[in-house]
Amino acid sequence: MEKNCCATQYPILLIHGTGFRDWKRISYWGRIPKALQDHGATVFFGQQDSWATVEDNGLFLKHRIQEILSETHTSKVNIIAHSKGGLDARYLASSLEMAPYIASITLISVPNHGSKTMDFLFRMPKFLFRLAGFFVNGWYRCMGDKKPDFYSVCHQFTTQWASNFNAQNPDVEGVLYRSYAGCMHSFSSDAFMWWQNLIIGWIEGENDGLVTPQSAKWTNFQEVWQGVGNRGVSHMDEVDFRRRPLRYHGQTFDIVDEYIQMVAALKKQNL
Repeated sequence: MEKNCCATQYPILLIHGTGFRDWKRISYWGRIPKALQDHGATVFFGQQDSWATVEDNGLFLKHRIQEILSETHTSKVNIIAHSKGGLDARYLASSLEMAPYIASITLISVPNHGSKTMDFLFRMPKFLFRLAGFFVNGWYRCMGDKKPDFYSVCHQFTTQWASNFNAQNPDVEGVLYRSYAGCMHSFSSDAFMWWQNLIIGWIEGENDGLVTPQSAKWTNFQEVWQGVGNRGVSHMDEVDFRRRPLRYHGQTFDIVDEYIQMVAALKKQNL
């Protein structure tokens, strides 16, 4: 594509999901930010906590957007959000009155409708979640989180919570929404996510290792990324975790190209 095909009117804000932070040396987004910049985009990162609640991360991102607008002297941002980051973004637009400062929200494999697998897990004794949370929260505080809350975040992945959240956070007029999903073809598609894919597949059906396409589908749903051959596209592939294209018998699927196309589409809409 053209060298400046991603030179959007408003800067791009990448919002990560749970379990990772926007570390400089270990990028959550792999080759994607540089590729977008090489094609003319101005790119920023959310820098929110890994395991904070939607509400706490929303407040952090509100201030983050204000910083970006002040730095760039623009009036809005284009958000691209992966996994739970999409819930943070939707809350930001709908409940924190930030929609006037958001041109678009692109949702990548976001659990918009929750997880039946998490519903099942929450039938276990609550002390098990709280015990796990004690260790997870402690670790992520050491990694930079200010308000980690493993138990509450896991609860925010349940279908009942998602239903209530969706009712309270409808799409905001004037903001362009788009959504995408990925899907592993089998548990062997990704060595890092094989057991998650098996469990979620048993309970909910096809998935990318964490989120089903049915849960990810939201306004202006674009497509389910299938990759090439029998590989499929996992939750980690969606953010270029391996820093390389997926190949199968001479065929290639590069997630970086998908991001370039989605941002180029924003430019064509003068966003």
